[in-house]
Amino acid sequence: MSATQTAGPATRIDIDNDYVAVNEYFHEQGWSDGLPVMPPTEDAVAAMIAGGPLPADEVLGIMPPVEGTVTVEKVAANAVMAGCRPDYFPVVLAGVKALLQPKYNVGSVSTTTGGAAPCFMVSGAIADEIEINSGTACMGSGFRANATIGRALRLVIRNIAGAIPGEMDKGTLAFPGRYSFLFAENEARNPWEPLRVNRGFEMEDSTITVIGIRGVHYINEGAQETGLGNLETIAGSMRRMGLVNYLHQSHRTAIGVVLGPEHAHEIAKDGFSRQDVQEYLFEHARMPVRELASRSYWNFRKWPDEYEENNPDFMVPIVYAPEDFVICVAGGDGRHSAWLSSWYMTQAATEKIEK
Repeated sequence: MSATQTAGPATRIDIDNDYVAVNEYFHEQGWSDGLPVMPPTEDAVAAMIAGGPLPADEVLGIMPPVEGTVTVEKVAANAVMAGCRPDYFPVVLAGVKALLQPKYNVGSVSTTTGGAAPCFMVSGAIADEIEINSGTACMGSGFRANATIGRALRLVIRNIAGAIPGEMDKGTLAFPGRYSFLFAENEARNPWEPLRVNRGFEMEDSTITVIGIRGVHYINEGAQETGLGNLETIAGSMRRMGLVNYLHQSHRTAIGVVLGPEHAHEIAKDGFSRQDVQEYLFEHARMPVRELASRSYWNFRKWPDEYEENNPDFMVPIVYAPEDFVICVAGGDGRHSAWLSSWYMTQAATEKIEK
């Protein structure tokens, strides 16, 4: 927005001051993701807002699919419901701003039958300050900041943007990441420049990056101990049928690659930069037209003009350009990495976290 916009206060409701009663009421109204929520009392919401840098009535944007007006106060209410602490709120606000970037395409990501979900990656000092897990089990449960910040952002999509399953949300199967999916970059074990610097921000900044994903594809590589061997396995795991990414490339689409520290170290030790990794995957994560023909979204394919769709041997890359791979180092010890398949009309969006 070119100028700050404001809106009136969110609606107040009076109900029994009973935790169970509040949860039953919220569930009946469709305001819950199915898990218990913390009651967003006026005091709790005010405390949440005080943890961030913006006033309650500031409008962050309009969020599809129902074009809900996103105010700081409404975001704070959802952050309270999710169980966030007030010092998490700057991350939540930045995450909302990332969702609102047009290139992320939140309305479509949140309603597609493909059941995509936002995956958030935090980079910078704030991750340690509020204990966002970047190490062992960083994509799993048991870490309050990861769980509640990611959940708050999903509740915003549900409660403000109106992406409710069975209504605007038409996910055939959907994806568990629609509860919460947020982790931090393991900067201490990252052999390259931090993700935020790669995304165009300063070293002293903290950022949050969102990509719209439809699955986590785990990669175990314990036999190869060279950078090239690891990359061969990662690229090989991307060559599979049924991925819409190969068939829709008239729109730029981001794919996340989360390298475990051991794999990242070996890849960097062999002289590969982050950009080299992107280039390698772009050149080797490809499938021939003959294997894509008449499968998956073939009848709805959208390819750039330079793709030779009548040549059965033409090799189609999984993304349109090397920079469409978002490379992040995260996780703990072990011979594991992952790549995150995406919906076909969403790009990565990054926002600076302001305190």
